[in-house]
Amino acid sequence: MGESLYNCKEPFLVDPRDLEQYEKMLKTLDTSKRKSADDEALYMTCLKALSDAVSKIDIMYHHSLLNNIFSVRIWYLQRDTMVALLDLITRLAAVADQYLRECLQMLVNNFTPPIVGERNEVPPWAVSRKKDIFSYLCGSLKTISDTVPLAPRMLRDIIDRSMPKLFDNKAKMISFVECMLGLDTDRMGDLIGAILLAKVVDLLTELDVNITWEDILQEEHDKGIFEMELEDLDADDDGDGFGQAGTKVCFGGNACAEKLDGLMVVVCEHLKSLDRQCLYKEFDILKTIFRASLLRVHRSKFAQFIMFYTCSLDPKTLGEGFAVFLTDIVTEKKDDPISRMSAVSYVGSYLSRARFISADTVVTILKKLVDWCVDYCDHQSKREATPIPNHQLFYATCQAVMYVLCFRLRSIMDYPNLKSDLFHMPFGFLFRHRLEPLKVCLPSIVNEFLRQAKDAGLVAAFVDPAAEDAIESDLSRTFGGINRLDMFFPFDPYLLKESDRYIRPNFEFWSMVKTTYSDDTDDDDDELEDLDAPEMNVGSLDDHVEIDINSDDDDLEYTMNKMSITPHHSFLHQMAMDSDGGLSMPARIRPSTSPPSRWAMSGESP
Repeated sequence: MGESLYNCKEPFLVDPRDLEQYEKMLKTLDTSKRKSADDEALYMTCLKALSDAVSKIDIMYHHSLLNNIFSVRIWYLQRDTMVALLDLITRLAAVADQYLRECLQMLVNNFTPPIVGERNEVPPWAVSRKKDIFSYLCGSLKTISDTVPLAPRMLRDIIDRSMPKLFDNKAKMISFVECMLGLDTDRMGDLIGAILLAKVVDLLTELDVNITWEDILQEEHDKGIFEMELEDLDADDDGDGFGQAGTKVCFGGNACAEKLDGLMVVVCEHLKSLDRQCLYKEFDILKTIFRASLLRVHRSKFAQFIMFYTCSLDPKTLGEGFAVFLTDIVTEKKDDPISRMSAVSYVGSYLSRARFISADTVVTILKKLVDWCVDYCDHQSKREATPIPNHQLFYATCQAVMYVLCFRLRSIMDYPNLKSDLFHMPFGFLFRHRLEPLKVCLPSIVNEFLRQAKDAGLVAAFVDPAAEDAIESDLSRTFGGINRLDMFFPFDPYLLKESDRYIRPNFEFWSMVKTTYSDDTDDDDDELEDLDAPEMNVGSLDDHVEIDINSDDDDLEYTMNKMSITPHHSFLHQMAMDSDGGLSMPARIRPSTSPPSRWAMSGESP
């Protein structure tokens, strides 16, 4: 075999019999035709012989031979034949300056199984072999990376160029990512793990932002899109968790939602499979990715739940660490204003919805946020009064504090030491300040906060009866407060059907919340049930909000204006105003279009 390959370098010197044997070998290595058992055995023999003769193979004279090798789809090979081929590939990759890129590309091409049929699905026989084949592919790539120092860098580039695109087939997309994440372990993960995770998060985010609110709100407008959150208690009988049917209605036929749902399952399973040390490394990488890409994406609805699920795997270390991470972004001046606004939205939503976060952690974070607000008020007291819109971060932080307490006040009151810490926070000074946060934050949140705080005895410390009546009267007539508040709640109810099982066990729905005024024995509180269905103006949603942190001040003002979430007057608004219950807690605050106003982010904070 080796002699024949060597002699093929000079065709006019090749013995005709050797040339004939070489041509037969090319036909044997041709995988375009289905092979019999005997042909497969001969094919495996050729592969093993070539593995012993890789030094004789020359790209100039054996192009057809190499083409046959690099175009193989290993999914169609028997296991022993596949092992022989992958051994040949790893040996070819080690040949100096010759076939490394081709070998890596061949392996990456096999991340995707065959897609067949009108529905473009992976055939059952390929599904049954997927785990085994992915294991062999990842093993070969790790062997090459250990042998050739240049391989990891080249592999990053190849994976980058081979990543699934937005409109690729769902089965192809999921299989590629699943195999790719198999590389994120051990030494291979240390070398390219951060790049792999960044690519996956980018793909999740791209799919997420292409799920428009029109896709979600395609049902009747008089039906709250988050009615599914009101946990249909009878669904427990089905054994598959509530909301499955509703989710199908919302996302039926939406390709991006279905792809995102499948990918979220793959990523959650990957995170779940990691040991503690690897999970901590992954968390640090994900925090960096989150800060660089997801934090500013206000149209993202589901991709951020990767962070939520990761934290739920280790509430003490990762769960608390993420809360502190977000709080530091808010209270420190290292990040741009938009990032700080987003971070306060995240921390408020996270502490409210994450059931795995302890009450003492909530109180610790609230104290940091309240202290920052008080320092901000002190700083502003030394300056001339400026218009309310100049203090968006301050108002957003106040609103986050109130929002968290709407969910967690009752649980905090159950612990005397935490109750004492909460009552010693300077709420009186904060809410009596000339900036008047109670008149600017969303009235639905302010009203719910005041109702619970009053029942707990906290509100009397800083709101006298006359002021309380004025606040309730003013805000009940103005949907959204005196001025709009650019805000969103990124960890609102999760609507993806298949991956919901990873989020639901650790997610706090509003209907689960025990408020300070609720009766523990009353399970039929209609007012509570309405609190998860937002009265939003469906026609005011805008999916074209883009953020440029390098824009000048005027552009930044307009950008933040476009991010406004305060609902406008609509038939839903009228329904809310006509109801006896008044406004309800918003389940999701979303971008909306509003007449431009000159909102600035220039107010300095301490």
